[in-house]
Amino acid sequence: MNELPIVVTCTDRKASPPEAALQARALPATDLPERAAEWARRLHTAPGPRLALEDLYQGDQWRRAQALTKAAYRAGFIPRLYVASAGLGLRPVFSLAPSYAATFLPRHADSVASSSAHATDWWDHLQRMDEVHPLPRIAATAGRALVVLSETYAAAMHRDLAAMATTGAEVMLIGGACDLDGIVRVPANAALRHALGGTRTSLNVRMAASWLEHCTPGHLITPSAQARWKAWADQVARPERYERQSMTDEAVIDFIEQSKGSHPGYSRTRLLRLLRDQGMACEQKRFADLYTATIGPR
Repeated sequence: MNELPIVVTCTDRKASPPEAALQARALPATDLPERAAEWARRLHTAPGPRLALEDLYQGDQWRRAQALTKAAYRAGFIPRLYVASAGLGLRPVFSLAPSYAATFLPRHADSVASSSAHATDWWDHLQRMDEVHPLPRIAATAGRALVVLSETYAAAMHRDLAAMATTGAEVMLIGGACDLDGIVRVPANAALRHALGGTRTSLNVRMAASWLEHCTPGHLITPSAQARWKAWADQVARPERYERQSMTDEAVIDFIEQSKGSHPGYSRTRLLRLLRDQGMACEQKRFADLYTATIGPR
């Protein structure tokens, strides 16, 4: 059986609103292990209805993620869809869960972590709950995996990704946060939106579907498929132009201070990209000067 595990991220939109207790903002302000244990207890004892994850999540991004299974069938695989969730860990789509609100996105009301390091620790605690599936084992058992993750979720799952890279399984990562030896990665490329359509949030899953269309039937990664993908991407890529909002020096400094608090491991270059992704404008040298004045040389 040519099984292909496909891992995608969850979505903020749910079939029903969560109870107040199952919103991360309602967790007590204790240390991370205690908060994670309390979150697990609330999930386990939630009185409301439980839905299969494939029915719980809603929106265009989720519909596109589900459509990956059809693309996988056409490419000669037997797909198995899994969801990476900041509230549930890694689970198959037939797993049952109550509606909840939790995310790794910084500065969100229901963010479960104040930094990338805390996000990684939170993910490790989630993976100790019942019904979760270890990512390295999933890939090793099938011999392959297609993993489609945003930068934020890939950073939180970094330890699992690094462990999966050592299994010898054939792994394709679409999006992600960084390259890893043992994993073939195609970074998110906004220049492909013209060809793929859709929103920025669904870009990674659309890229994954396109990869499956370009791959050799029954084989996730081959040199010929990689060459076909590169030729196609080079041909259709069209850089996006943004109308970004200008910022005062004070606003840039405030952004740097807040972002370093939320993302202590982020480099200056990565912080500038984060600022621009939020629709703000700052010339590279000016940002570097303000960064040095605020944080010091790096």
